[in-house]
Amino acid sequence: MSATSPLAGRRIVVSAGPTFEDIDPVRFIGNRSSGKMGFAIAGAAAQRGAEVVLVAGPVSLPTPAGVGRINVRSAAQMHATVLGALPADVYIGAAAVADYTPRQMAAGKIKKQPGQDTLVLELVRTADVLADVAAHPLRPRLVVGFAAETHDVAHYARGKLVNKKVDLIAANRVGVEGSGFESDDNALVVYAADGETALGPAPKPQLADELLDLVAARLAEA
Repeated sequence: MSATSPLAGRRIVVSAGPTFEDIDPVRFIGNRSSGKMGFAIAGAAAQRGAEVVLVAGPVSLPTPAGVGRINVRSAAQMHATVLGALPADVYIGAAAVADYTPRQMAAGKIKKQPGQDTLVLELVRTADVLADVAAHPLRPRLVVGFAAETHDVAHYARGKLVNKKVDLIAANRVGVEGSGFESDDNALVVYAADGETALGPAPKPQLADELLDLVAARLAEA
């Protein structure tokens, strides 16, 4: 299969999972991303003969066969590692990277203070991995982003496609039972400048294959 695949010999960088933004040595800000979708994409790409670099946030998933894995924790580490993995033919940003991180990590565990009913954390924006890959001098031929939204999925996905100057956005609704974060199944709508394609509902490995079919077709057109 891999010898005749359009992705054989291509270098594909995939990011997957959440990022954890440390507040103090024992607490962090995170999200519900399981990494399953990104890991499925990385594994399916390797099966097609691609050279795959998987930049993985903190998840407990086995590394797919034939995939080179780099573990990271924070959004800053994800950003540096993904850009450091360029050049590549394709970047698929399936990771749920934090938009904000604490301005400063406390050196020790933050303790409750008598009479203190609230705690204020100052958060700052993180670097935008997807947009920075799309604007990079070594920009991959195809840049694919993900958009996980709780509402107005099409609106936000199309906006992300334009604003971040990427080629494809694979969007899904989260916060509903049976799909999205932590689930084994998912459903995606893949947006491009010239249209959209619905994938699923299906198990994430099947969706990964269907998404890579779209990626291979776009590469053939480039």
